[in-house]
Amino acid sequence: MNEMEYILALWTPQGTDWLIILLIVLLIFGAAKIPQLARSLGKSVSEFKKGVKEATEAKDEVEGEVKKIKDEVVKELKDSDKEGSERSG
Repeated sequence: MNEMEYILALWTPQGTDWLIILLIVLLIFGAAKIPQLARSLGKSVSEFKKGVKEATEAKDEVEGEVKKIKDEVVKELKDSDKEGSERSG
């Protein structure tokens, strides 16, 4: 466990900690910027979810194509084994 993980494991923000964090954010950004920051964060989260969904769909599509090709190869191998056994039999 590195130092940052150790520090985070020791301290997880609780109720009053969040109030202090909120106060610091207000002081740094100002009350007018908070809604804009929240909107930006919301858009970022939705874009991230969209990207994850697209990646999952692409992965599923590739898995389907690989399974289809594998099934075709297995079928061809079985067919060639049958032909080979018929010729030698």
